[in-house]
Amino acid sequence: MFSRGSFRRCPWCAGRGAFFLGWFKKADHCQSCGLQWRRGDVGYELGAAAITAIITFGPLVLVLGGMVAITWPEVELLPMYLVLGGMAVLLPLITYGSAYLIWQSIDIVMRPPTPDDFEIVATVDSDPADIELL
Repeated sequence: MFSRGSFRRCPWCAGRGAFFLGWFKKADHCQSCGLQWRRGDVGYELGAAAITAIITFGPLVLVLGGMVAITWPEVELLPMYLVLGGMAVLLPLITYGSAYLIWQSIDIVMRPPTPDDFEIVATVDSDPADIELL
């Protein structure tokens, strides 16, 4: 499930596109299986923000350590600020969807989904008369 989430796929069904309609725009449920994004938890985004912090701070610390080790004893601060500042801005933007879906997979492991956690998803070949309205 974690690898599915890291590649922006639904952790439950591995559907492409999963919860995202664009790079930042989320749907209320998975476009493939209907798993709801929020499953009754208040503050769900805090877990996703923690995953984003881990994904962002890990590489920042490694690059900082590498830059200091390479340039020691004459550590140049301006190039370090530019590189680390750019990474601090770009990494959260690049990993936004993956962080949310990794947290979704952690949430699924901790609280397996129940039938109430799914919405009915209409497929292209489904008959509109067979679809129940929620």
